[in-house]
Order: sequence, then C-alpha cells, then structure tokens
Amino acid sequence: MNRRKRNGTGGQRKPAYYLIASLVLFAAVYVTTTVVNNCSGTEEPTANKWGRVNADDSYVTGSSAEGTQSVNPLQAQKDYQMQEAPSEGLSQEVYENLEQPAPLTKKPEVLLMKTAFIISYNVETLCPNYVAWRLTPSRVKGRVQRKDEFGEDMVMSERTRVTTQDYAGSGYDRGHMCPAGDNKHEQRAMDESFLMTNICPQNHDLNKGDWNELEQQCRQWAADYGDLYIVCGPIFDSKSPARIGRRKGVRVSVPDRFFKVVLSLGEQPKAIGFVYPNKAVSAEMRSYCVSVDEVENLTGIDFYPQLPDDTERRLERTCNPAAWGI
Repeated sequence: MNRRKRNGTGGQRKPAYYLIASLVLFAAVYVTTTVVNNCSGTEEPTANKWGRVNADDSYVTGSSAEGTQSVNPLQAQKDYQMQEAPSEGLSQEVYENLEQPAPLTKKPEVLLMKTAFIISYNVETLCPNYVAWRLTPSRVKGRVQRKDEFGEDMVMSERTRVTTQDYAGSGYDRGHMCPAGDNKHEQRAMDESFLMTNICPQNHDLNKGDWNELEQQCRQWAADYGDLYIVCGPIFDSKSPARIGRRKGVRVSVPDRFFKVVLSLGEQPKAIGFVYPNKAVSAEMRSYCVSVDEVENLTGIDFYPQLPDDTERRLERTCNPAAWGI
C-alpha cells in the first residue's frame, strides 16, 4: 500500500519523484558544462604515462612542469602549424608536423611546441630527447640577426629548468640542437632557439667544427632541394652519463654522441642519418653517415611515422651520401 503525506496546504508530495528530477537536472547541468569546457579548449587533457601540463607560450605535454601558468595549448600548436606549405615534394602533399617523431614511451617526454620547432624534453637528463623542425628556403634566406643571449625556458619548473650558469666551468659549449642559423626568418623563433631546452653540453671543437659544417650543409640542401624535415638530439650510451652543474638536484647529463636525420620530399625523395661522437673530431661528412633505420635502433625513436609505410621503409633503410652530393 502506498502512503501519501500531505503538506500544510493540502498538496501531495512525492519524495522519490523530486529526488529523481533533481538528479536528472544536475546531470544535465554537469554534461553541458563539460561540453562547453571541452569546446573552449580549457579542459585539462588526459594524462599520459608521464603526466601532462599546459604552460605559457608552449604546447606542453609530458612530465610535470610545476609552477607554470595554464593557458590554452591549442593556440601555440596552431601558431607552430601556420607555416608555408612545402615548396616542392611528394605530389605537393602537405604533411602536418611531418618532422615530429612518434610519441616516446620508454623515457620521459615533455613536448614543447615552439614557434618554429618542436622540443621533446627529458626531465631526467635535462636535455632534449630530440628537436624537430621543417627547414624551408625562406628560413635560410631570413635576415634576423642572432644575439647569442641564452636563457631559461620558463615553462619548466625550477627543478627541471636549466640555466646558462649550469654550464659554467664545465668545459662544454651550450650546443644548439635546432641551430640559430635555421631561425633567421623570425625574431621570436631566433630567440627561442637560445632557450636552454634546445641546448645540450657539446664538445667545443665538434660544435664549431664538423657539427657546424653539417648545419651549414642542411641549409644548402634546403636551398637546393626545397623543404627538409630534420630531427636531431643526443645519444646516451651509458645509463649513468657524466653530468655537469653545481646546483643540488639539477645536473645536466653529457651526451656521448649526437644524431641528426634529414628527409627531403623533393622530386627524388630521400632520407639520410648522421651520428657524431661528442668529442673533437675532424673527418669527411660522409664518414658520419648512416641510415635512418640505424638511428632509430640507437635512439628508440620512430622517425617520420606519417609517411606511407612503403615509402618510409624504402627511404629509411638506405644510406646513400652520393644522392646528397657528399
């Protein structure tokens, strides 16, 4: 038997009905709010293995960067992607961020989308895992002058933020991964190339010698062949590499070697890799040449994953310095 209670005005109240109605109303408001947040780009993305955070002037994903200011990450990514289409290439097809390798799964990765390049930063080594960019003829012809003003990348937390003083007295250069000379088209890009997240401890003679020659050669290739998709970074042969820096808890790992891979999608698509020891060397450029597959085996990084599988396999398994004029 159903019992009914009357209120003071003689009306009937149905507690179960009102409870259900309230729950339905609450759910509707919650769903609407969530959808609005997601559409506005302010909803915090799902964390991956290493966490996720949004930070000033960069689209950041990966290990935590404490103390940063949260902003909409989509604008920074959009700014990076607003670059000219490839000047020539595989059916003039435009690949979005083709230079960006596949996500890393076996090492910390903080992904920073800068104005003209992408940094995958490692909060354990305090060096980039890699830096990737598309080198276009217009970047080569730019007139922006370098200032040589190295600076901290303020999107990182204090415990993961390298300063220029961490290199003082170490005997190592602050070696660019994406070189300043590849960012002469825009002042902001040039300035960002001097952020310490784009820097590794590098032997002085290598930095000024054979590595610099490779950077200059890439700019010449961009002028000759059109757009290049470049990725470079450090290689650590030891799980306990040498470290520099005097601050407690902030020590920068010293790479044993450096790699660079270069892809051209011009009239004759081709790819090539390079591996240089982090020491004083002087040799012909072709002596450092390897296939992109070999660099993948050394680093565990999957390069150019957006290419059609058959094209990727064909380009990455060959090492033909003569095709590049070296």
